[in-house]
Amino acid sequence: MSRHPLDQGHPADSAERPKRFSALDRIKAGEGQHPAARTLARRRKGPVDPARVKQYLRIERGYLA
Repeated sequence: MSRHPLDQGHPADSAERPKRFSALDRIKAGEGQHPAARTLARRRKGPVDPARVKQYLRIERGYLA
């Protein structure tokens, strides 16, 4: 009876997987990224309207009424 595939040893090229992963990561993260995705990643997060920021700060300081 043969052993379960998970019980068998790892192949010798197991060091190759991180290399391939990092290469793909470099391709997708840098110049290989779509311009629209890059714009969304750089876009400012949070409220854009100064009046909303003012209201958030008012509530944060405890002025509820």
